Amino acid sequence: MYTGRILSIGMNSEGKPFAAYRVSSRSFPNRQCLKFDERASVVPVEGFEKDVFKSIYIAYNCLHIVGDMAIISNGSQTDVIADKIALGMNIKDALAYSLLTMDYEKDDYNTPRIAGVVNSAESEDEYECYIGIVNDSKILVEKVPYGKAAFISTYGSQVPDPVDFTAKTATESAKFIFDEGTFAEYEKPVTSCAAVFDGEWTIDVYNP
Repeated sequence: MYTGRILSIGMNSEGKPFAAYRVSSRSFPNRQCLKFDERASVVPVEGFEKDVFKSIYIAYNCLHIVGDMAIISNGSQTDVIADKIALGMNIKDALAYSLLTMDYEKDDYNTPRIAGVVNSAESEDEYECYIGIVNDSKILVEKVPYGKAAFISTYGSQVPDPVDFTAKTATESAKFIFDEGTFAEYEKPVTSCAAVFDGEWTIDVYNP
């Protein structure tokens, strides 16, 4: 089954905050994730750089660490959310504001924008995690409970679904969302990335 781009966020099976993202694509499969100190980006692979002129939506920062928070999304809204959080806006409002103002992608498929934010707090009172989507008929921002994980996709159910995210490290998590567990059911994976908090945020990518 093809479900488009996928992100998952919350706490893994060891109780560690994480954020993970997978590009699934029928039209632009020649892409990769690159990792940097505090972010990961989706870009065309060598030889396909001109694809960015065919679609403005295929290259973007998909993961950004801001302080104790990880922001994950399927588009340029990653940077908007990160900017709002850096300015002091709370997670729920930053997600809702950014999804509302940027709206769904104006491509041939009216591709929804999906996003999530999680902080690294260990106590239940301080922990926060939200996941959201905007499509051509709705905007939704929903809290992910402490100790739980959820995932959402652009062309699937378009609502947060619970998931047992058993990967432990950033490296394992990038591979897990690519083709393991629940995510093995979904077709046309291209590239993925993840961040896991274990004393500090670590980032890794998976490019098969």
